[in-house]
Amino acid sequence: MSFTTTLKSLLLAGTIAATAAHAWAEEPVKPVEGGTLIYLEQQPHTNLYPPAGGFYPNGGVLNQITDKLTYQNPKTLEIEPWIAESWTVNENATEYTFKLRNGVTFSDGSPLDANAVAKNFDTFGLGNKELKQPVSEVINNYDRSEVIDPLTVKFYFKKPSPGFLQGTSVIGSGLVSLKTLALPFDQLGDATKIVGSGPFVVDSETLGKELSLKVRTDYGWGPTKLEHQGRAYLDGIKYIITGEDSVRIGALLSGQADFIRQVQAYDEEQVESQGYKIYAASTRGVNNSVVFRPDNPLVSDIRVRQALLHGTNSAEIISTLFSANYPQAKSIIASTAQGYVDLSPKLAYDGDKAAKLLDEAGWKPGANGVREKDGQPLVLTAYESPPQPQNKATLQLVAEQWAKLGVTLNVLAGDAGSKTVDDLDPAKTPVSPAMVGRADPDVIKSQYYPKNRDVLRQKGGPSDKVKSFVDDKLNGLLEKLSSEPDRAKRLAIAGDVQNYVIDQAYAIPIFEEPQAFAGAPYVNGVAFEAVGRPSFYGTWIAAH
Repeated sequence: MSFTTTLKSLLLAGTIAATAAHAWAEEPVKPVEGGTLIYLEQQPHTNLYPPAGGFYPNGGVLNQITDKLTYQNPKTLEIEPWIAESWTVNENATEYTFKLRNGVTFSDGSPLDANAVAKNFDTFGLGNKELKQPVSEVINNYDRSEVIDPLTVKFYFKKPSPGFLQGTSVIGSGLVSLKTLALPFDQLGDATKIVGSGPFVVDSETLGKELSLKVRTDYGWGPTKLEHQGRAYLDGIKYIITGEDSVRIGALLSGQADFIRQVQAYDEEQVESQGYKIYAASTRGVNNSVVFRPDNPLVSDIRVRQALLHGTNSAEIISTLFSANYPQAKSIIASTAQGYVDLSPKLAYDGDKAAKLLDEAGWKPGANGVREKDGQPLVLTAYESPPQPQNKATLQLVAEQWAKLGVTLNVLAGDAGSKTVDDLDPAKTPVSPAMVGRADPDVIKSQYYPKNRDVLRQKGGPSDKVKSFVDDKLNGLLEKLSSEPDRAKRLAIAGDVQNYVIDQAYAIPIFEEPQAFAGAPYVNGVAFEAVGRPSFYGTWIAAH
């Protein structure tokens, strides 16, 4: 019987009892070594090529088995030494030189030296067409690397790349062995083939179901400013894919799991009332939003998009579905993000204004209440995004709000077989949920630029279904954002982009998305990198 089936049986039988009366041992003064953390993940990882780490199940694994060239302090957002002991950047941010720590090795024994770092970033910065390895979205204007000596590597850029230093600290820049880089992209979904230098190594995997990591006992090169050094405290981590929210919560509260991801807001009170911990780490990037594909004629008119923006009541969505851990969005990026500008006045809910805009655009209420123009009803479609918290319920509530204006939004299942193809076609998917985390202004380019995620679906992006839509002004701003070496000017450009996206009503920001986890009270030392992925390097389990 599977883990999930067993837990369901326990839940149905009513044998999972409250654990408030459990007498957990008092925490020892010092962390203890040993034990395996049972970690329930909502979704299986897809691909562990490091630049694919933006998908949270992927990043949650990569963060344990790979190291980064630098470390971004999640509290200060400063870049600190890790595999790189020091670095220099020229004045216009086109040359970066890194001095590496000596003695670092990948888990297969091969050296993590300048040659390995150069090969990693040549792959991430340029991609590998033969192996179908895509370019990393966090690296802009990359030209080449140069190995100066065994512990010194230099990178050159075609244009200024001010976000590169921070880009060396992110999940997408996890360092892997040359043997791993030599594998085709479609083989990198197998975790046993990912060789990193991190504090844990892959022990075994049942694809799509379970993944076991074990401690690397000779590990000795964590971020230099962390209090904990040496091997990780845990002996191992066992990931179990458990899709149903109730099963993950039940397992945690019954003591059958120690840590879980994707805790829904409506379960927070139950978890905390029984003495368990809620972790709601900020993702510091582009907010959870609804975006439009203006190539679709139904939303090509800015007045229609503006109407739907002002017809969306984000405050109602948050109060109905979420908690204080989900702040209402005041811009397209989070208030904790670098370069954030408060655009609340431009996002105000105003049903009367929304209706007037639709009238002006020529969309008149039809016999059944749905607005029509030239005999065509204003009926839109969106696919839910399962990785985003309560996304189906969010889109359904948006649909209820739009229905008051006479606009129909059909919400389709996120696991539908046609989703991937339809999502690339603005004619079939004019509306889409979107968000992305990264603690650097380049995150805005990652979201909107046609060569990156291309959420607006522009001509020249990855979709061949786009007929004509392109926004040269937006793309020019995004290119300037990723190429401006002066920090103050770069942050000002970030503000310009935020204003422009809202003025064009390309996106309707709803809430600042955290990554929500829950842990047993005996689990200590859980840390999170700057955009909410857990790090179990300093985690330890107290007697209980």
